[in-house]
Amino acid sequence: MSIVISQIHSKVVYLMGEVGKKGPIEMTPGMTLLEAIGSAGGVTDYANVKKMYILRDEAGKHEKIPVHYKEALKGDSTLDLVLKPGDTIVVP
Repeated sequence: MSIVISQIHSKVVYLMGEVGKKGPIEMTPGMTLLEAIGSAGGVTDYANVKKMYILRDEAGKHEKIPVHYKEALKGDSTLDLVLKPGDTIVVP
């Protein structure tokens, strides 16, 4: 019997820009924007949180989803978006 691994890190999201740790992070089920940023060490002091966005490929189309980070931090759960595998969070 042999086991073939077809995908390694099949469920990851990527963080770019002004975050503590850039690059891919392993997704947990139902991971949200704030959880992903938290696991990447948070945003830096230089982050322009007003211009944050998520890049997502949906049915072959590129989507740029604006992020309302400060409002999400204040507890507005409708703005703490649930991520999808392959999402890229951009923190300018």
